[in-house]
Amino acid sequence: MAGGGANIIASNRRKNLAGPSGWAGLLANGRIFAIAVFASLGGLLYGYNQGVFSGVLNMYSFDQRMKSAVDDAGTRGWLVAILELGAWLGVLLTGYLADKLSRKYTIVLAVIVFCIGVVVQTAAFAPSSIYGGRFVTGLGIGSLSMAVPLYNAELAPPEVRGSLVALQQLAITFGIMVSFWIDYGTNYIGGTGQGQSEASWRVSLALQLVPAAILGVGILFMPFSPRWLVNNGRDDEALQVLSRARRLPPDSDLVQIEFLEIKAQYLFENETAALKYPDLQDGSFKSNFKLGLYDYLSLLRSRSLFYRVAVGSLTMFFQQWTGVNAILYYAPFIFKDLGLVGNSNSLLATGVVGIAMFLATIPAVIWVDQAGRKPILVSGAFLMAACHIIVAVLSGLYSDSWETHRAAGWAACALVWVFAMGFGYSWGPCSWILVAEIWPLSIRGKGVSIAASSNWMNNFIVGQVTPTMMNNLGFGTFVFFGAFSFLGGLFVMFLVPETKGLSLEEMDEVFGSVGMAAGEHERFLEIEKRIGLDAYNDPDPNRASSVEDHKEDVEKV
Repeated sequence: MAGGGANIIASNRRKNLAGPSGWAGLLANGRIFAIAVFASLGGLLYGYNQGVFSGVLNMYSFDQRMKSAVDDAGTRGWLVAILELGAWLGVLLTGYLADKLSRKYTIVLAVIVFCIGVVVQTAAFAPSSIYGGRFVTGLGIGSLSMAVPLYNAELAPPEVRGSLVALQQLAITFGIMVSFWIDYGTNYIGGTGQGQSEASWRVSLALQLVPAAILGVGILFMPFSPRWLVNNGRDDEALQVLSRARRLPPDSDLVQIEFLEIKAQYLFENETAALKYPDLQDGSFKSNFKLGLYDYLSLLRSRSLFYRVAVGSLTMFFQQWTGVNAILYYAPFIFKDLGLVGNSNSLLATGVVGIAMFLATIPAVIWVDQAGRKPILVSGAFLMAACHIIVAVLSGLYSDSWETHRAAGWAACALVWVFAMGFGYSWGPCSWILVAEIWPLSIRGKGVSIAASSNWMNNFIVGQVTPTMMNNLGFGTFVFFGAFSFLGGLFVMFLVPETKGLSLEEMDEVFGSVGMAAGEHERFLEIEKRIGLDAYNDPDPNRASSVEDHKEDVEKV
C-alpha cells in the first residue's frame, strides 16, 4: 500500500528529476538497457520454443517417428499443450522461489530445468519422451516467463519501465521468428519427403541449448533486483545497485528518493504483517510458510489486491484467447487450410508471421511509455478482431474453392500476417508490462505468478482445443477468437487503469489503496518521516525537470 503526504511530494520531486522516456530514455539508461536486453534471452527461449514446434510437427521425419501422436488431432493437441501445462506449474512455483532465492538465481534454476527438458526432446525416439521433455521444458519456460519481466521491471526507472519490460516480448517475437526460419532451413536436411533425415527436427530442438547456456552463466554476473535486496535487509547493496544503474552517486536526490520509496513500502508492509500476525514473527520455516500462504490469501481478501488479481489474470486470459498461440502453434496447418499447397510454402508463410510480429514489437518498446498501455491494448484488440472476422468470412465463402480464388486465399494469408503485427505491438508486450508492474513489493512475486499462471493455463487450453476446433468448426474458429479479441478490448477500455509513468510504489494509489484507514495512513507518514523521505519535499508536480541541474552528478560516476 502507498499513502499520500510526503510520498506524493517526494514522488513529484523524483518525476522532476527523472529523464526522458522512449528511445532517448533507453539511451540515457544504457546500463539498465543492456542488462534488460541480456536478461530477455529468457524471452528468446520462450519464443523459440513456441515457434519451433509448429514446424517440427509438420516435418515428414518427425511425423514418421512420432506417427501415433501426430496423426490424431487429440494427441497432436497434447504434444503442443503439455508444454503449457508444465509452464503453468512452473510459474506457480516461481512465485515462492523468486521471493526466496532472488529473481536472479530463479532465472539460473529455470535455465537448468529448461536444458534438461530440451535434451530429453532432442534425444527422443518415442512420443512419451516428447511429452515428458516438453513438460519439463515447460517448467523452465514458465519460470522464465515470470522471472525475467519481474527482474526487468524492478531494475527499471519508471520513465522507461514499460520499454524495458517490453523487451521481453521483443525477445519472444525474435525467438519465434528465428525458430520459423530455422525450421524452414532444417526441413531440407535429407530432403522434404521420404529421404528426410531426423536431424531436420533434432537440430531445430537442440539449438535452444546455446542461448540457454549463455543466459544461465551470464545472469550470474548481473546485479540483484534492488527491490528484492531491500526486501531481504540488504539496503547498502540495494543503494549501490540503484546508483550504478542510474549512473548517479548514491547521495544524489534521484537515487535517494527511489531507494527511500522502496524502503518505506517495505517497512510499512512488514509492520502491517507484524500487527496482523504477531505470532508468526519468529523467522522459523513454519512461520514463514504460513506468512507466504497468508500473502496468497490476501490477494483474495483485500479488495485492492483482488482488483489487481482480476486485472492481471483477465488480461492474460484475453491475451491467449485472441488466438495468437493457435496461429503460432498451428500456422503451417492453417496456411494449408487457406489454400497454400505444399509443406515448404506453408512453412515459408509461417516464417513471414515471425517477421511481421517481430517488426511490429519494436515500436512498442520505443513508445509504450509515451503512448500508455490502454490505447495500445485497445487498438490492438480491435485490429485483431477485425482480422479474425474477415478471415472467417473469406474462409466461409471460399474454403472449398481456394484454387479458383487465389486472390482471396492470399488476402486471408495477409490478414493472418496483419493479425501477427497487431498482436506484436499491443497485447504481446503490454500485457506482460501490466502483470509485472501492478503489485506491492511484499507479494510481487506471488502476484505475478498468479497472473502469469492464467496466461499459461489458457495457453494450454488453446493449444489443446485448436486442432479439434479447426476440424469441427472450420471458419467458426476465427469467429470465436475474433469475438474474444473484441471483448478483450472492451475489458481494457472500461476496467483497466492506465499505469504509464508511475513508480512501482505508486501503483497502490491507482488501484484504490489511497483511501486506506486513517491509522494506516498515519503509520505510513510516520515511516516516511522516520527514514527521511520527507526531506525531499517538492509539492509542485509541474515544475520543469531538473535533469540538466544534475549533469554534474552524472559526471561524478
